[in-house]
Amino acid sequence: MTKTIVLVGGGGHCKSCIDVIETTDFKIGGIIDNKPGIDRLSGYEVIGGDDKIKECVTRGSFFLVTVGQIKRPDIRVALFEKIAEALGKLATVVASSAIISKSCSIEQGTIVMHQAVVNASSKVGCNCIINTKALIEHDCIIGDHCHISTSAVVNGNCSIGKKVFVGSNAVITHGIRIADDVVVGSGSVVIRDILEKGIYAGNPVARIDQ
Repeated sequence: MTKTIVLVGGGGHCKSCIDVIETTDFKIGGIIDNKPGIDRLSGYEVIGGDDKIKECVTRGSFFLVTVGQIKRPDIRVALFEKIAEALGKLATVVASSAIISKSCSIEQGTIVMHQAVVNASSKVGCNCIINTKALIEHDCIIGDHCHISTSAVVNGNCSIGKKVFVGSNAVITHGIRIADDVVVGSGSVVIRDILEKGIYAGNPVARIDQ
């Protein structure tokens, strides 16, 4: 049976999510966005603001937060919690072109985008973005509310905390531990554990927000 999904948050990331969702068994039932003057996005109706969440819950729709995450996930977290408080069902969306190990687990509210790979025995938390061509190798743990950006590589046995942003083309080497609330800049190479929250960049990576 086809499941209806409502997207929460319009904009560029929402457009990319729509392209992914159209490769799955979900049917898009509309977009929720608080910005005035937007009636449609990528051919789908904007049905109203956040006040429409409860109405969509009563219809049995699934939800996906489709606000992007650059560095901080605060808006995505707030929307995720609002849906959960309304007893909404959060979808897990996997692009048809993604490669997902049968032994991995991916939690609710997460989207795995085109040509991404999640390998054996890895665990991906709630409300994450595993973006286009990202690689999560074997036995990794990705915490809730993370964004692993386009073509980023997280090598085997890594543990990534909650609310972490890993920029495009960044490389996290084998066995690394990263604390909660960390930003890893695009193109960075992480060869040592990051144990304190902050912004890190470079090859090898160093903290840049002090």
